[in-house]
Amino acid sequence: MSDTPPDRLSINPKSPYFDQQVLQRGVGIRFKDAERRDVEEYCISEGWIRVALGKKVDRRGQPLTIKLSGPVEAWYESGGEEAEAE
Repeated sequence: MSDTPPDRLSINPKSPYFDQQVLQRGVGIRFKDAERRDVEEYCISEGWIRVALGKKVDRRGQPLTIKLSGPVEAWYESGGEEAEAE
């Protein structure tokens, strides 16, 4: 696994951009120079994130999200397999 997070990632298991191994490692997101913990999905190359819109849900029980545009940075919060071996 490379040391850079994927360009696009989602926490929704139904999404084609969902990756359980990456999420278990932990990904930090900085959006417009502020660290965010409420990101549902992000795309670095297109410059946007999706965040939940309060506690509102759609008719299928999925959270309603809003797309915010701006500079996005992502990094791994844990060291990966090398750090786990130590």
